[in-house]
Amino acid sequence: MATSNSGSKRSTRNKKETPIAVTSFDGQIPPQAIDMEKAVLGALMLEKDSFFEVSQLLTTNSFYVKAHELIFEAIQTLAAAQKPIDMLTVTEELRRVGNLDLVGGAVYISELTTNVAGATNLAYHAHIVADKATGRELIRFASKVISDAYADNEEVDLQVQQAEAKLFELSQQKMRNDTVRADSLLPTVLQRIQDAANKSDGISGLASGFDRVDRVTAGWQPGELIVIGARPAMGKTAFALTMLKSLSIDREIPTLFFSLEMSNEDLMNRVVSNVCEIPLHKLRTGQLEPYEWETLSAKQDTIQGKPLFLDETPGLSIFELRSKARRAVHEKGVKLVVIDYLQLMSAEGFAYGSREQEISLISRSLKSLAKELGIPIIALAQLNRDIEKRQQGDANSRQPQLSDLRESGAIEQDADIVCFLHRPEVYNILTFPEDNTSTKGMAVFVIAKNRNGEIGDFRLSFRGEYAKFTSADTPSIIQNTIVGAGGGGDFLPY
Repeated sequence: MATSNSGSKRSTRNKKETPIAVTSFDGQIPPQAIDMEKAVLGALMLEKDSFFEVSQLLTTNSFYVKAHELIFEAIQTLAAAQKPIDMLTVTEELRRVGNLDLVGGAVYISELTTNVAGATNLAYHAHIVADKATGRELIRFASKVISDAYADNEEVDLQVQQAEAKLFELSQQKMRNDTVRADSLLPTVLQRIQDAANKSDGISGLASGFDRVDRVTAGWQPGELIVIGARPAMGKTAFALTMLKSLSIDREIPTLFFSLEMSNEDLMNRVVSNVCEIPLHKLRTGQLEPYEWETLSAKQDTIQGKPLFLDETPGLSIFELRSKARRAVHEKGVKLVVIDYLQLMSAEGFAYGSREQEISLISRSLKSLAKELGIPIIALAQLNRDIEKRQQGDANSRQPQLSDLRESGAIEQDADIVCFLHRPEVYNILTFPEDNTSTKGMAVFVIAKNRNGEIGDFRLSFRGEYAKFTSADTPSIIQNTIVGAGGGGDFLPY
């Protein structure tokens, strides 16, 4: 036994604490906390079930010392097999895979448990280890960016996108929230209920400007992703600008509109047409009547100085959007972001295998961004052509469904609210079947999914010449739903 122990000690001296190689461009020692790594590993082998306290925080790459990486890997293997984790089982697992000598033998395992009292400060120590690992990742990342830039083998735009993707990945890892006690959230929830009760209209979020929609949604809520889908020529952009006019021009609430297919000048033409009620084609040609010139002059002050921000970046990537939105929220106090439209965005810099996977990544990132910024994000979306293939009947036969969302079912999954905009007259459907009234100049706004409330249909008036929607003076229908059920219940008049 003495000979064996002596051999283990020699092994410890010869092979002990080999650091993971970390690229550095200036020769400095990378961030590391070796004593904390030892404390974490020792605690994991002393306290039953303590592994699950750090399993979402640490990986094998979190450890600077190669021996510690191998020991943690053995602990992970035991945990996955639901086996006990202690000094003996970890030693045996390392022996089984041929790594015991590489970590310094059984003596080093014993030293790890001897020098720690327990798992009282395990979470704190683990966070330090994780932070140091993130620092090393940043060094690797920065070194690669510098190396790629010097090599000059790729387009600069591609290098920037790849760098943004990696930085985004690192920031998302750091954003993961810890589990919290439910009752710690109670004061916030009660305050929101009280705030809503103090408002006569009961709207706790941002009002869309359409009363019936707001009464069902209680306004667009912070952290929500709202998707509004439609086929071309239904008025998606007009609806969004009508809503932003209500928020930013009428109530001076800062909003940001990203247009991926129209110029800022075209958007502003639509805003002016909406506010002044001057036909859009007249603004384009300049052929205005004298009274329209007077209206245009009088209404300038209505628009001037109002916090409506426009961005016409074509092919907007999720990285550009995230950067611009964060800056707008922090510097301009923006309370709502609208994107026109989702399928024109790109996920360049990320790895994806198909267009459907790319759209899934984009929609998931938009939901994450809404939560991070604490504001609602509205993404307009194109619907697929299956609507046109349906047999034409009454006004409801071409009404969009959740399955019509183009290119990805993930859009429906990620969104808190999914709405559709539908104008039957576009399909030469002349009357509504419910009351036999004309569809001319009318639209149907459909709330098809509402994670926290009801779903239903609402009629709106549409003035195409002004790119403008208004609430209709006709009854609408809502459907009571169980939250999260996505449907069910009886239709009730609203």
